[in-house]
Amino acid sequence: MEARQRSIEDMCKRRLQRSKAYDVDKLFNIPIQDKIAKCKFHHMKLVLAVVISGVFAMVLYLPTVYHHEHVSQPVSQTNLVSRFDPRYISNLDISWEEIKKVIRTISGNKKFHSIGLLNLNKIETDHWKQVTPDSDHTVLHLDYVETNVTWDTLYPEWIDEEQEDEIPVCPSLPKIEVPKKQLDLIIIKLPCRDHEANWSRDVARLHLQLATAQLAVSSKGYQPVHLLFVTKCFPIPNLFSCKELVLREGNMWLYKPNLHTLRAKLRLPVGSCELALPLKPKEQGQSGNSHREAYATILHSAHVYVCGAIAAAQSIRMTGSTRDLIILVDETISKYHKSGLEAAGWKIRTIQRIRNPKAEKNAYNEWNYSKFRLWQLADYDKVIFIDADLLVLRNIDFLFSMPEISATGNNGSLFNSGVMVIEPSNCTFQLLMDHITEIDSYNGGDQGYLNEIFTWWHRIPRHMNFLKNFWSGDDEAVKAKKTRLFGAEPPILYVLHYLGFKPWLCFRDYDCNWNVDFMQEFASDVAHEKWWKVHDKMPGELQQFCMLKTKQKAQLEWDRRGAEKGKYADGHWRRKVEDPRLKKCVDKLCSWKDMLRHWGETNWTNDAFSAPSPPYITKASLSGL
Repeated sequence: MEARQRSIEDMCKRRLQRSKAYDVDKLFNIPIQDKIAKCKFHHMKLVLAVVISGVFAMVLYLPTVYHHEHVSQPVSQTNLVSRFDPRYISNLDISWEEIKKVIRTISGNKKFHSIGLLNLNKIETDHWKQVTPDSDHTVLHLDYVETNVTWDTLYPEWIDEEQEDEIPVCPSLPKIEVPKKQLDLIIIKLPCRDHEANWSRDVARLHLQLATAQLAVSSKGYQPVHLLFVTKCFPIPNLFSCKELVLREGNMWLYKPNLHTLRAKLRLPVGSCELALPLKPKEQGQSGNSHREAYATILHSAHVYVCGAIAAAQSIRMTGSTRDLIILVDETISKYHKSGLEAAGWKIRTIQRIRNPKAEKNAYNEWNYSKFRLWQLADYDKVIFIDADLLVLRNIDFLFSMPEISATGNNGSLFNSGVMVIEPSNCTFQLLMDHITEIDSYNGGDQGYLNEIFTWWHRIPRHMNFLKNFWSGDDEAVKAKKTRLFGAEPPILYVLHYLGFKPWLCFRDYDCNWNVDFMQEFASDVAHEKWWKVHDKMPGELQQFCMLKTKQKAQLEWDRRGAEKGKYADGHWRRKVEDPRLKKCVDKLCSWKDMLRHWGETNWTNDAFSAPSPPYITKASLSGL
């Protein structure tokens, strides 16, 4: 543009020099500098004309999302330009052939009486009117969300759940103007910046989908309404369930939502900026069909968690819950361990493991995508997933009334998957499988992956998944408060989640996390004792699944000696171990002291002696438990 302007100025100067013969200067009494300015003015008019043409073209392609002060008046093109917000723009080209196919599929000979159009530009709106000429079309109006509302403000890392200092409040998202007429079909075009890592954490995208849901539930009574999303990326899967997906054609996603379910979801806070459930809920609240609700956990390639799963089942039953207990196990779990799980009340479902395609061979996270099999429990409407290393201290059946995904916060805008409410369906399972090669998990595991699929989730109080740990930043008052919560009787916490070395892999005398310096943040003798109280209420036949193997005994003594050498100030290494399991052998390599003499050498292993010596629990013995 600069080069063009300089060339025009030069041209004007040359013209002025040639015009001296005609005494043009005297005729108009205009200095040469002013004439150059006049040339510039003509040039600026040309540029202005180009700009106006460009603005006009942009107006045609702007989506119909406006600010509220202009809703009741005819929206001029000037208003459109002044209210332009690129966050709402979708550059996706609409395939009108796909649109016609979708319309034919859902309408047949039936004509839609009223169609709502949201976030479409003028050209697209006009085209819709041509495709469905017999329908009444309404351009829907939605204010933009303020630019200071970000995903982090909707999903803060921590909120004051006890409301001791402040009452958490979610930012407001403008509500959509609901037309007075009944809509049969709503068309929505969603932005999808799929080249960006956080395309699903897009505030404008979320706003449009929540506004669409509000439109749908505004339907009088339960008159059905169809929603057609035009987008390259899948809509929020736990807001618009794949079970309600009528048709998928290219970038067209057609839903017929359950309006009763959708209304319940919209009553929840927009993000995790507020609790979706009171800190002290009604524990005996009814949730629906209890026969189609279950607790579930999973064991894959980790028989050492069998004891934890048995204790977890014991703790659930001690709270009075009668819901089904489902455990997913793979072929690595032995018949012996399965017999103990069945005796504890778990109904066993054998699964094929799912490999994490981005994990290294034999890594800790190689098979943790097996958790996706939970969504194949389609004979249940709701499942509360629990990790096998926790205790349920108070009845949490009320969580069955919560939608997918309800969970506690983890860090940043992420949830912790150790306790979460899910709604099984085979199509959701397929969604999870379809993207495992393209979506990266922030931590390489299933929790990170699930957080990328279900970015819209609901915060439940951390008392329902309270982590056993003390952060390095915790002061003495915070540590004392946590310790009181761990030991409170009757319990204050609903769920206590055991991080670090697990209680059944320590001596019962004290928490063995004390003996390893970088694990001491997970050490609590009070929480440790709480777990063993539940263990002691288990039938004797089940306690045998919590025996210590010889190698683990040697490991514990090795760590104790390390703590003694380091003279750890807590002094746990001084305690005399009286755990009766120390004198009981459950494998053929019984001398842990001999093993300790060769600790660190590579010419021995206890793998060959891992078969448990106790007999299997038979069905006859199960009836007595």
